[in-house]
Amino acid sequence: AAERLVAPRPQRVINATGVVLHTNLGRAPLGQGAARAVAEAARGYADLEIDLETGRRGSRLGSVAGKLALLAGAEAATACNNNAAALVLALAALARGREVVVSRGELVEIGGSFRVFEIAAEAGVRLVDVGSTNRTHLRDYERAIGPDTALLLKVHRSNFELRGYACEASLGELVALGRARGVAVVEDLGSGALVDLRARGLAGLPPEAFVPARVASGADVVCFSGDKLLGGPQAGLAVGRAAAIEAMRASPLARALRLDKLAIAALDWVLTALLDERLDEIPVLARLLEPAGSVEARARALVEAASRAGVGAALALRVLPDRAPVGGGSLPGFELDTWVVEVDAAGGAGAPNADALARSLRGARPPVVGRIRADRLCLDMRTVDPSELSALADALALLARDATAASRDGVR
Repeated sequence: AAERLVAPRPQRVINATGVVLHTNLGRAPLGQGAARAVAEAARGYADLEIDLETGRRGSRLGSVAGKLALLAGAEAATACNNNAAALVLALAALARGREVVVSRGELVEIGGSFRVFEIAAEAGVRLVDVGSTNRTHLRDYERAIGPDTALLLKVHRSNFELRGYACEASLGELVALGRARGVAVVEDLGSGALVDLRARGLAGLPPEAFVPARVASGADVVCFSGDKLLGGPQAGLAVGRAAAIEAMRASPLARALRLDKLAIAALDWVLTALLDERLDEIPVLARLLEPAGSVEARARALVEAASRAGVGAALALRVLPDRAPVGGGSLPGFELDTWVVEVDAAGGAGAPNADALARSLRGARPPVVGRIRADRLCLDMRTVDPSELSALADALALLARDATAASRDGVR
């Protein structure tokens, strides 16, 4: 217990789950360029809030906000420490003490049992829920607007789908209604991309994932996460109309929720890479856009490397096609084609089962986290970096030795 207490955390893990945005494994990994930018900012002093030309105090978010607004096609932008904070900041700045209208079908609960209406309460607004769980019409919003209504809220259902007898008002319809009645419109997109992934091969991706399209609909504020489809550090990003964004910046909460210099360094680097269209340098985007054939080749390379490392006959390794979710509460129902290495222990009744194999791999150095499918341990190669193949092969070799020993003990 003492060893676990003093061990450094978090530690690097090989993600073999196939879930590109695995919340429990830290969501978006940073590429080498972003990591170097963070290290450079961490090693010494930085021009965080100083204008080097004038020598006077500058803007902490000046560079990030400018690049973010440009990529999103928005009048202005700001950032804070996560998306829930961005939503709280938007609601507090634009509607504190007043009413916010939202569909009952969008009163979602996200990870950690946090619910939209609880977040809204912390922002000091009164939610007015309209419609039903499965059907909310534009007229429901229209009827709910009164003299104390400040805002119409649209929340992306990030971790479940609503199918069948269902309907909802579009963001464009809410914007038109808001303009006509003089109330603001905020969308909590949850996970949003600043590049059109559909145009780059992910045809099944829902169109609402593309932030510039949501901004073009005319919403006053669109909030989304930095460490999901953007591929950056944890951050809450808000883009939209200048007046609304300025109100968020001026809120006392903005300081309490602000980003530190390390997150700013990483975020600025990622935004610059997006502007330069260097998508291959952003691991999340590279893994989402990687052709399945390339993933298959990496799976076969692992089997060969494991054989060279001495796996032998103790483990049966098979390369199989599969599908995996994107994860991170990003794209419910959307899965990527992928390839896995299925791991099974030979040796009969005494051989370890899939749970035991998975537990052993989690104890490797570095730990390896796979997934279990149909009582078989699967190592999904979409989320395994080529540089990790050697370490993964060594972990399998150690697993093979343990499996052989367990099988012998079982026979005795």
